[in-house]
Amino acid sequence: MEHLWQDLRFALRMLTKNIGFAATSVFTLALGIGAATAIFSVVYGVLLRPLPYRNADQIVRLWEQSERGGHMNFADPNFEDVRAQNHSLQAVAEYSVSMDTVATGSEPARTMVAWVSKDFFEVMATQPTLGRGFAPEERRFQAPGVALISDAYWKQTLGQVRDLSAVRMKVAGAPYSVVGVMPPGFRFPENADVWIPREIFERYPSRTAHNWNVIGRLKDSAKFDSARTELNTIAQRLKQQYGQDTNMVAVAIEPLRQAMTSNVRSALLILLGASGFLLVIACANVMNLMLAQAAGREKELSIRSALGARGSQLLRQFLTESLVLSAIGGTAGIVLAHWGLKGLLALAPDNLPRLEEVSINVPVLFFSVLVVIVAAAALGVLTALRTASADPRGALNESSRGQSGTLRKQRLNRAIVAGQLATAVVLLVGAGLLGRSLVRVLSMNSGFHIDGVLTMELRLPEGTKKSDRVEFLNSLMARLRQVPGVEEVGGSSLLPLGEGFHPDGSYVLMSSGQISPHMQELIERVADGSLEKDPARLGELLKFFDQAFQDRAHMGEANYAVVSEGYFKSLNIPLLDGRLFDDRDSIDAPHAALISQSLANEKWPHQEAIGRTIEFGNMDGDPHLLTVVGVVGDVRDQSLEAPPRPTIYVNFRQRPQSTGSFTIFLRASRNRDAVFTSARSILRGLDPAIPPRFSTLANVYSASLGARRFSLTLGGIFAGTALLLALAGIYGVTSYSVFQRTREIGVRMALGASKAEVLGMVLRQAAVTGVAGVAAGIVFSLAVTRWMQSQLFEVSATDPLTIAGVALLLMLVSLLACWIPGRRATRVDPMVALRYE
Repeated sequence: MEHLWQDLRFALRMLTKNIGFAATSVFTLALGIGAATAIFSVVYGVLLRPLPYRNADQIVRLWEQSERGGHMNFADPNFEDVRAQNHSLQAVAEYSVSMDTVATGSEPARTMVAWVSKDFFEVMATQPTLGRGFAPEERRFQAPGVALISDAYWKQTLGQVRDLSAVRMKVAGAPYSVVGVMPPGFRFPENADVWIPREIFERYPSRTAHNWNVIGRLKDSAKFDSARTELNTIAQRLKQQYGQDTNMVAVAIEPLRQAMTSNVRSALLILLGASGFLLVIACANVMNLMLAQAAGREKELSIRSALGARGSQLLRQFLTESLVLSAIGGTAGIVLAHWGLKGLLALAPDNLPRLEEVSINVPVLFFSVLVVIVAAAALGVLTALRTASADPRGALNESSRGQSGTLRKQRLNRAIVAGQLATAVVLLVGAGLLGRSLVRVLSMNSGFHIDGVLTMELRLPEGTKKSDRVEFLNSLMARLRQVPGVEEVGGSSLLPLGEGFHPDGSYVLMSSGQISPHMQELIERVADGSLEKDPARLGELLKFFDQAFQDRAHMGEANYAVVSEGYFKSLNIPLLDGRLFDDRDSIDAPHAALISQSLANEKWPHQEAIGRTIEFGNMDGDPHLLTVVGVVGDVRDQSLEAPPRPTIYVNFRQRPQSTGSFTIFLRASRNRDAVFTSARSILRGLDPAIPPRFSTLANVYSASLGARRFSLTLGGIFAGTALLLALAGIYGVTSYSVFQRTREIGVRMALGASKAEVLGMVLRQAAVTGVAGVAAGIVFSLAVTRWMQSQLFEVSATDPLTIAGVALLLMLVSLLACWIPGRRATRVDPMVALRYE
């Protein structure tokens, strides 16, 4: 301990004696450690932190898997068969979630609501802390509505009322009784605040109606791989049994934690790697500074060695000094990480999962301490080894002064700088690839215009009569058209590029001649609800449509959207053929449809699509045939990076049953705040129980790029910082080299060397270092950036233009960084340099 305190006191004296060196080293280390800590805190909170449920590693997410390997939600019959036939899961449950209008006597608000089936809370190993769970009699079709609420909702909205029997809640206009409060922190799925029994809603008999998310809990004795094998066997058996009636050929299974973060895992790991590279560059910079300091202390160290100091004592001294530096830099880095984390969370896209669990916690602090220890050990050992290689007799020989600046003694410094440049190349290439990908995404034609388009998202009450819903939407849009500054008003069940569910399904091409008068009568009876009382006739109609859907040549897959006639004009979606919806498409008229250009090209290439008929009743339960009256342009409604999906548009007046979630689009030419105020007032006058969500289509468009912009921003920051640190390193090494070679330069100039020759000598040495670093960086980036391919869009991970641009940039700025030391070398006075020779 006595020797330790002695080393610590000496280290502190040396640092205070060289305050500039200490401050620069601390700042550089703080930058590297702070960046690594901040990113690791996000990675730990999102990817690594265990889920807050009992034995959370046993909870798994399940999907149906198609022949092409795609993942699909479960259909009710397939879920029921998997639940009944498996022996690996102790519990399995369906769930779905959406933003709904919830009112508890106060102002209605948009709240996340989850519909969960039996055993959901057994899977999550969670039960209410106040009240009770759902009773068996409450889990049946059309049972009286009951709900569980989150602890946060109970405290913030209900004021922690203990008597839950007095609480009455309305969800989407339907009444519910609150029977229990979930534990603090439980918000699964997707930060839900309300849970409702799934069984009170209709069961869908189709095996291709992929409506439900599914989770399960493995039995204590079950192995993950054996569970996957068993579930795939069940899926194959169901495929053999039901053939074309199901498109499930396997069951995909994944641990819930991984399933929740699969979309962001690659991007976060890439950012963590980038922060690691930045830390390496920061440590390399400090290494060069420490080597420069050690070179200046050669005489002192040689005297200590000559007086009997052992190599282990010198090593311990350097380790102590580097530990003090790293500890101070690490402490400052944690402070920077705390501030930086706030900025990270502000930049993070809203759909980044588990953001609420990100913080500077004990595991993150342990990571920071580990980084500090590794950095201190690396800096101390390498500096000590570099210093120990020097001959102490040479440092004590007065005539040998000035030889420390020879090429041999500068080789390590330049190698370190080359390593910095190589690492900077990797970060700059990565940032360049992300930037080019974003440019490519932004160049994609979305198929609609966003400028000047305001959005008003609505969640309409369930159970409303079709005629009442049509009247409400008609009245709302008619009044909105009268608002000053509003040029066009339209509505859709889909919000292009929004985060909501985009319904899609299988349709079949038919002709009116295929529908006999008897079948047409049955279809009309379905529409008015009378056929439900006649099971024989209902079975006859279902059999007819089952046979129609057996003809694979006439089937297809398409998105399904319910829109008003003003939707296409509001978003400037072009009409390519036929007509748009208009007043002719009343609720009593033959059902009309508009189709996208990609669907027309797929089914009727070089043919007339107008007048064709489509059966798409499996989307909303309405079996009326749809007659194509127009073809409109393709829209990238799910993602700018995905090709446009074939889409079938129906009129909201004819198919209002799928307008529970409906977005009004207002193309406005005046102040949006005034338009929003007027729209809110109009909606409140029609139905004060519907809370709107106002935004702009530009904001929706921007939010859809949030994840890509987040990665690019952080990658750009890391790359820019790495570039500055690398340039600081090459500038520092060149300046130190010029200082150490002052006498040599003086001799050269005294023997006739010109200023241009001296400047060229300095720049050539820097160019050699730069070329070596850039070349190594290019090779390294070719090996590393291939892991980024999943994050790129229409850009190769080995894009030659990006790599060449980065190489040229680094060479230019490296030479620029050496220009100042080189100019300083040309001003050396030979008489002053040779005064003591």
